[in-house]
Amino acid sequence: MKKIVLGILVILTLALAACGTSDSDKANSKSEGSKTITYQSENGAIKVPKNPKRVVVLTGYAGDLIQLGVPIVGADSYSMDNPNFKEGLKDAKLISEENVEDIIALKPDLIIGASTSKNQDKLKKIAPLVTFTYGKNDYLQQHIEIGKTVNKEKEATDWANDFEKRAEEAGKEIKDKIGADTTISVAENFDKQLYVFGDNWGRGTEILYQAMGLKMPQTVKDAALKAGYYAVSPEELGKYTGDYMVLSKTKGQDASFMDTATYKEIPAVKNNRVLQVKANEFYFNDALTLEFQLKTFKNYFLGK
Repeated sequence: MKKIVLGILVILTLALAACGTSDSDKANSKSEGSKTITYQSENGAIKVPKNPKRVVVLTGYAGDLIQLGVPIVGADSYSMDNPNFKEGLKDAKLISEENVEDIIALKPDLIIGASTSKNQDKLKKIAPLVTFTYGKNDYLQQHIEIGKTVNKEKEATDWANDFEKRAEEAGKEIKDKIGADTTISVAENFDKQLYVFGDNWGRGTEILYQAMGLKMPQTVKDAALKAGYYAVSPEELGKYTGDYMVLSKTKGQDASFMDTATYKEIPAVKNNRVLQVKANEFYFNDALTLEFQLKTFKNYFLGK
């Protein structure tokens, strides 16, 4: 009888020990698993921090991360030069994909870049690297993808849905005021050249053409819609200018074309229908920039 009782006690002890070990293992596994998530990137599954605290951004997605409240420790020159990002990047350092040592020094736990970013093999050894091909996602889905990368998909999706609704409503008001058939073009001076843009190349093009449904001049549609942008000479600009023009001016770049008789004779210029904006505030199509662009357009066209 004693042997039977002793046997039962041994079995129970082993069972309890096994259960204890199992629970402990599960807890440890859960704890370890909670530190990362898997993001299905365009290059396959990548394990990224569940709550990244030190993100390095190598291309134009800083505004998405700032809007989502994600800490950035390093950012590219274009992002650092954007006044709208000043507060969000106050603790960030200027970095370049070409200077890997500077990125190592920041001890990032996540790096976000472009598919064209240099030194990717080296960067992957520093921290998880997620890259995006520009234009592969539409401008709102891109924000959602950034949200997925930093475990904030819901917040990103909620913002995208709300923004799309607000931009569409503003577009209706603008068309009611200026006419549904009124055309708007977007141009920029950069590197001694003028460019006009299609509907997915930043500078407010996504809002004007996609969200608001405003009309693009046919000449611009033929020349720039597919490629995204098209280079024109100052003498040709009038041919690609709509009833209104958004002129994105690059600081330090030659703007003498604006003093010529050819420019002053463009109908949109003569009719005072040119909205001049700062290129470094208008380059991108991230969430923070989109909000700034929408506010700018509403103020210009609707006075609010």
